[in-house]
Amino acid sequence: MRKIFALALVAAGLMASACNTIEGAGKDVSSAGQAVSNAAEDSK
Repeated sequence: MRKIFALALVAAGLMASACNTIEGAGKDVSSAGQAVSNAAEDSK
């Protein structure tokens, strides 16, 4: 039972860190998209 609890705790930690990573990647992609939009607007 302790092994299952420890494994679940580790899995929860990994999932939480993955969510933060995905959120950060989403912000990076959004920032890049904004930069492209600004460049396109400036070239008009």
